[in-house]
Amino acid sequence: MSFAIKYEDIRFEEQVIVKPKYMAICHADQRYYQGKRDRRILNEKLPMALIHECCGEVVYDPTNTYQLGEQVVLIPNVLGKPDSIIMENYAVDSKFLSSGQDGFLREYVTLPINRVVSHQGVPSKLAAITEFISVAVHSVERFENVAHGRKERIGIWGDGSLAFVVANVLKQKYPDTEIVVIGKNLKKLAYFTFADKTYLAEELPDTFGVDHAFECCGGEGSYYAIEDIIKCIQPQGTILLMGVSENKIAVNTRNILEKGITLIGSSRSGRIDFERAIEYLRNDRFQKRLELILMEDSPVTSMKDIHRVFQTDLGTPFKTVFEWRL
Repeated sequence: MSFAIKYEDIRFEEQVIVKPKYMAICHADQRYYQGKRDRRILNEKLPMALIHECCGEVVYDPTNTYQLGEQVVLIPNVLGKPDSIIMENYAVDSKFLSSGQDGFLREYVTLPINRVVSHQGVPSKLAAITEFISVAVHSVERFENVAHGRKERIGIWGDGSLAFVVANVLKQKYPDTEIVVIGKNLKKLAYFTFADKTYLAEELPDTFGVDHAFECCGGEGSYYAIEDIIKCIQPQGTILLMGVSENKIAVNTRNILEKGITLIGSSRSGRIDFERAIEYLRNDRFQKRLELILMEDSPVTSMKDIHRVFQTDLGTPFKTVFEWRL
């Protein structure tokens, strides 16, 4: 992947102008950077500015909603037609920045006023991953609206960044619920000190069970996680599917039917989820936990530095953030 500078005139009219300050790298950005998407998809979407996790400061707001210099997070959803039923992140006519349209790897970004949310009081290093946290918040809210009331034990399959954030949100929302994390990497599981229990997937007791579960693995690991979850979940439990897989995953439908299991696909988020994510981030305990999984690379001041942070991220166990000074 190569980067090039592109100059363009922008029309802002009723839009707010934001100067990006901090950014974070997502697995989706890495797949584009490494060219690990289907060639047809790459040809359709590139060239494109990457990054959809970003915070910055307001430099112009014709609506006077935000003060100049106010710290805001940027929402990458491009809204389609208003719909009272379908959420903005699932609308068929909505679009997503850094997925077919330029993301935030720019000197200045123009957005509709409803695509930014203030993060005053939250450090920029943490605010940079608000979009990522909002994805977890969205999944937990969908779970709350569908799952039955018995929530004595919730299992999370996965030991990466997504599992870590989901576990934190669940612990905040359901403090009396036993949160159990099942993973493959002992070193990563050691970060989940706030969870009630952690297990290596291959060491799960035969009698282990959960009321509900969140699948946060993705890739080839999704198959094994879903298989485990269907085996361990109690009747009429709810499964949140959050991991992205490029290939088809076999699912044991017989046991899903026999147990009356509900499967929910959860992806991305909307403005309300960003606002809730900021509220979580204003909690000191939540902040301190999230700081554990952030690796701040050196500031980006040149094109060469952009390649550096993407390479750094390949060796980071969780999330890479960096200050944007271009």
